[in-house]
Amino acid sequence: MITPRHLLLLSAASFGLILQPARADEKPFRQMIDQEIKAAWQRENVKPAPRSSDAEFLRRIHLDLVGTIPTHDEARQFLQDTDEQKRAKLIDRLLEDPRFAQQQASVWDLAIFGRQPPGGEVTRRRDVFQKWLQEKFAKNEPYDVWVKEVLNAEGNTSEVGPAMFYAQFRNQPEEAAMAVSRIFLGTQLQCARCHDHPFDKWQQLDFYGMAGFFARLVFVEGGNANQRSMLIGEKRTGEVMFSGPVTEQVPGKKGTPVQAKFLGSTPLEEPALPAGFKDVEVKGAKTFPKPDFSRKEKLAEWVVAPENPYFAKAVANRVWAQFMGRGVVHLVDNLSDKNPPSHPELFEALSKELKARKYDLKWYIRELVNSETYQLSGRGESTDAAPRWFERARVRPLTAEEILAALRLATGYDQGVKPGEKLPNAGNEYFMRYFGEPLNGRGDFQASLNEHLFLNNSSNLRQMIQAKKGNLADTLATSKEPAEERVERLFLTVLSRLPRAEEKERFAAHLTTAGQKPEALVEEAVWALLNSAEFRFNH
Repeated sequence: MITPRHLLLLSAASFGLILQPARADEKPFRQMIDQEIKAAWQRENVKPAPRSSDAEFLRRIHLDLVGTIPTHDEARQFLQDTDEQKRAKLIDRLLEDPRFAQQQASVWDLAIFGRQPPGGEVTRRRDVFQKWLQEKFAKNEPYDVWVKEVLNAEGNTSEVGPAMFYAQFRNQPEEAAMAVSRIFLGTQLQCARCHDHPFDKWQQLDFYGMAGFFARLVFVEGGNANQRSMLIGEKRTGEVMFSGPVTEQVPGKKGTPVQAKFLGSTPLEEPALPAGFKDVEVKGAKTFPKPDFSRKEKLAEWVVAPENPYFAKAVANRVWAQFMGRGVVHLVDNLSDKNPPSHPELFEALSKELKARKYDLKWYIRELVNSETYQLSGRGESTDAAPRWFERARVRPLTAEEILAALRLATGYDQGVKPGEKLPNAGNEYFMRYFGEPLNGRGDFQASLNEHLFLNNSSNLRQMIQAKKGNLADTLATSKEPAEERVERLFLTVLSRLPRAEEKERFAAHLTTAGQKPEALVEEAVWALLNSAEFRFNH
């Protein structure tokens, strides 16, 4: 059995902060971000962490923007580059990398569905939705445009990506109301489902008013044993029934219909039905005609409308938390008068400017990651898992998708696969099982024994490490370079940094152990670094 190496993780040297140049016609928004954050530090007497080292920044920005670590060549080139603007240039390159759209699609897919959504097999196999969402980010389509398309979704889930969203909520308008309010409006309504909210302004009728927008959705299952699907449509009739607080309900009490009502706003006005109107027949339907009046279309228009008080704030806060570790309003999906923002002026500016920029998320992300605040080190005096004042960068575990991508890249597992060929299976289902839920914007992380045992004993990981032509272990085992240079290659490939002096000395001695096969020595060294906490986290 291979014995792991226990590595000391020491922080790298820090350098002075560099502001990126502004365009001639405006002050970069990143400067406003830093100005508000620094004002809070001064007011709260908070000492910020130093600027991140180049290696720390390099690993973090790759994981955040493209969902994996840099290659050996990318790491060496960046660390040797003396250009003061190299960070901004790297950010621009990664934002144009096709993997950026893939990473953002993964982040939003998990925000919308979670790891195991309701709806059975239909919603667990959502390749069509993920591909659709990836195309939206590749084209940098405005956030409000694609959200409106999601909320207007109809059709077959095997053909129409957005239709998958409603497939989670078959005959459950209350669940749909909670999800739409939480994801796109940053508002928690579940407490108002059973009674008036005890800590917020929402009443039961507010909750059921929102649920009314989804009461007319219809769902017909289809597909085959290999690919289940669901047809999503909308009727012209159907209401949510309200029977009062849970404590007052009695068996057999049917309740009264609730008029659809925009959250915190006015009831929906809709035309009366024609005399003798009959709705569509659901059973056995292959298609659904569009109704002459659609509640979900009216809701979609209201959600993304400029006057909506929740939409811009919700997305500004969610994306901020994605990159900064927690929201300006924490938790990210709990915008409430009872839960004020930590930085009120910043919060207003973020949502106002994002709205003014027509919900250009790529612009917003560029400004965030170019800020001094984002580029702080993760090592500082603060010991909070999610520092309230953003005085140091977040330290987070890699998601299941990221750690699988990083392992494949670091080990060279896909080396030799020709363009267009299917990549070898690395046990994707096991990684999804053992590396848990996606990051939720709350800074939560609890390592598990299953995860530890998987990394230490998994045949999947062993298979990725074993020397084969062109991969990392083979390259190191067959190299004629001095051991010290091979150790540098190992560290740059796996940890995106150069080894410290004591690490270089110990690993070089290990790689030159007499009487041992070079492949075995190299595989043990690679395994040790892949099992280190430094590899498991973003820096």
